[in-house]
Amino acid sequence: MPSSASNTEVGFIGLGVMGKSMARNLLKAGFSLTVHNRSQGKVDELVGEGAKDGGSPAGVAKVCDVIFMCLPDTPDVDKILFGENGVIEGIHEGAVIVDCSTISATETQAFAEKLKAKGVDMVDSPVSGGPGGAEKGTLSCMLGGDADVIKRVQPMLDAIGEKFVHAGPTGAGQLVKSCNQLVISATMMGVSEAVALCKKLNIDPNAMREALLGGSAQSFVLQNHGKRLIDETLDPGFRAELMLKDMKLAMNTGRDAGVFVPATALAVQMLTALCQTGRNGLDSAALGLVFQEMSGVKDA
Repeated sequence: MPSSASNTEVGFIGLGVMGKSMARNLLKAGFSLTVHNRSQGKVDELVGEGAKDGGSPAGVAKVCDVIFMCLPDTPDVDKILFGENGVIEGIHEGAVIVDCSTISATETQAFAEKLKAKGVDMVDSPVSGGPGGAEKGTLSCMLGGDADVIKRVQPMLDAIGEKFVHAGPTGAGQLVKSCNQLVISATMMGVSEAVALCKKLNIDPNAMREALLGGSAQSFVLQNHGKRLIDETLDPGFRAELMLKDMKLAMNTGRDAGVFVPATALAVQMLTALCQTGRNGLDSAALGLVFQEMSGVKDA
């Protein structure tokens, strides 16, 4: 049990595919945990494992020193923090918010300023590693915020991840996460083209994948996402609609900074096409199906 586990009250809001496993790992590490989620079933599951039910974001904030959030999008974070029965209504001076959501860097900075006026610090800590990494506690955390504040919450971060990079001030973690998502999507587009090419020319895509994994083209995306695409095991995972949201964030960041982002822009278009055909709930690796359909591959 970490030395701080006995005297730090930790909250967790947002018990989705990633959040529930992250919250469970905080419990396993010995932290006293209070949770809240939009649907009650996941709260009840963790209460059965030793957590407490906060009842609302404000209820979590009233009893916690450090509050983690893992939510789908920027408006969700805004509502949880500042909406009716939001965190701001219950939080006390000196508390810390750790936001593991993937949201707008600009809005993250604005949220942090509003919280700072209440004497509350905020760390943005978007994560990478997928549901498997969340379950195993091996996530990569991209951190933005004050170094001293990050040091205060490091024992809790250690319970959910194994790699931590302090990228800079508030919002820097979100910027790095945008870079992470655009590299994944750009690589997935290359994998998608390769699979479509093999299928169109009656070459076994499994053989292609195996060959590429032995050379310079090998990557996590080819190894994992590529296999999902070839096997068509496309239950999420990370939903296509969430990757589209993340890529729009990356594209908007690039636009605002005056950076040329053609691969990002193309990924947004292709993911939009996938989501508009009713497959927004599939794993993001389903992006390859659009490439196959546009190539006239019969079994796409």
